[in-house]
Amino acid sequence: MANFTRGFTGGARRGGDTRLPPGQYDTGATWPVLTAELTPTIDLDTWTMTVDGLVEKPTTWDWRGIHALPSSSYFGDIHCVTTWTKFDTTFAGVSVDALLEIAKPKPEATHVMATATTGYNTNLPLDDITDGKAWIVWEFDGKPLAPEHGGPVRLLVPHLYFWKSAKWITQIELMDHDEQGFWERNGYHDRGDPWLEQRYQGDA
Repeated sequence: MANFTRGFTGGARRGGDTRLPPGQYDTGATWPVLTAELTPTIDLDTWTMTVDGLVEKPTTWDWRGIHALPSSSYFGDIHCVTTWTKFDTTFAGVSVDALLEIAKPKPEATHVMATATTGYNTNLPLDDITDGKAWIVWEFDGKPLAPEHGGPVRLLVPHLYFWKSAKWITQIELMDHDEQGFWERNGYHDRGDPWLEQRYQGDA
């Protein structure tokens, strides 16, 4: 049985829509394609997903192995730092909680670095990817996730700006400290909460 999670909500937004974070606009049916890299070609026969670092049991799943885990879905909104918001998206995959339950984080783990097959990475507090807040997803709207949107597999952390939802993910490394990823080193906020407009370094 798949787990199903409704999206997070916040306070008052522009235009009276309580689901729209400040400074954002509704992109409607469009899902803009934004990336800092060329879209890679990924062979599912050799693709793997690893959770390692400060865990009791570093674990790597292949395509079949990760699909054997309990399925989980997200229905809700996503928000990009470039100011677009897409309402009522549906993603399917596996909860990050299911991966961590197997890998077993050590008590000193406080942060993670999510890394893509391209080498792109982004940092997150461990609290932001646990307790039903994050997924590894391979479906969007009932279809395989398109390569330009991170397919075959991307991280989904919908309560943060979407650069935190690393495309083409292949590793989650648990750490005992915060360490900036690609966009964070280039001036973006370390956390990226859209409700607080945490777009750039120095924002609240």
